[in-house]
Amino acid sequence: MRKVQIGMVKPGDKVAKPIFQENGNVLLGEGVELNDRYIDRLFNLGIDFLFIEDGLTADLIPEDTIREETRKQAVDTIYKTMNSFKDQTVTKGRTIAPDMGRNFRAVFGQIMQDLSSRPNMLVNLTSIHAMDAYLFQHSFNVAVLAGIMGIAKGFNRNQLEELGIGALLFDIGMTKMPPKLLANKGSLSAEERTLLHSHAKDGFDILRKYHDISIVSAHCALQHHERFNGSGYPRGLKENEIHMYAQIVGLADTFDALTSPRPYRKRYTASEAIEFLFAAGGTFFDLELIKLFCKHISIYPISTSLLLSTGQVGVVSENNELAVHRPRVRIIMEAGGMPPASPYEIELKDELHITIIKEL
Repeated sequence: MRKVQIGMVKPGDKVAKPIFQENGNVLLGEGVELNDRYIDRLFNLGIDFLFIEDGLTADLIPEDTIREETRKQAVDTIYKTMNSFKDQTVTKGRTIAPDMGRNFRAVFGQIMQDLSSRPNMLVNLTSIHAMDAYLFQHSFNVAVLAGIMGIAKGFNRNQLEELGIGALLFDIGMTKMPPKLLANKGSLSAEERTLLHSHAKDGFDILRKYHDISIVSAHCALQHHERFNGSGYPRGLKENEIHMYAQIVGLADTFDALTSPRPYRKRYTASEAIEFLFAAGGTFFDLELIKLFCKHISIYPISTSLLLSTGQVGVVSENNELAVHRPRVRIIMEAGGMPPASPYEIELKDELHITIIKEL
């Protein structure tokens, strides 16, 4: 299969990986043949790329970091919990989501089981979802990224659980925000920005009321927008004043937000997002934490299409943990625009004169 931008998809192409709705259910399944109506619908839903079947790359299948069953259960739990806090007319006068701690402990336990069964620690988040699903899928992605970081830092089981629950629920304060504010495609007024910033304290106030959710997990909601140099909110904390869990969640939140399509901008590629993070080292985030984070991110996931400095087009066929920025690529188009007589592969870590120009 091959990952392509939505503008390069043609009628007759077949979906190679499913596309998901906001509650985690399948919107468009594997094997569906696309037509103009489907393509327009995907574009209007904010989906900017997808995986399609391709004879030259049929054997290239990106390995998902988390199993599909785990992802669906997690997103569904996040979806139901977030919506229960939004619907105050139904929940007024009684405890909202009384089993929240237990439910999210089970969800993160399954995520950790999937992560611990992997042969390597290189994260590849390849699921595709409608833009309306951003809040729910984003919380799931942040939890996966935070889990990998917790393992890399040598956290014990209890620490991993505290971090994971905090990561799954760090944005719960967004349920208090007006839908119109969240859908805003332009710049925010000073009043709107102040209101948006209140979601960190709102999230903390929600989570600290649950006896089975650790107060340090709740601090992931409170502090995930604090920044290493003290420029963040709500309290302007800096450096080690920010809890390590919140530093990890804030870093994962930023990376996944950058690499997701938003109503007001296009997504960053993983390599562009990593460039941003390194530029923010020592200011927004601890540089050593950034270095650890970037060791475990797949910059060019398998099946990603790349334009090379030679003018050739290649598709990533293998990643190297020791050189994540120099993958092996399968050439599917020569510089003149013609396909090769037969596909062949180039190991970019050995061909230093060849550089990656951009993702396609």
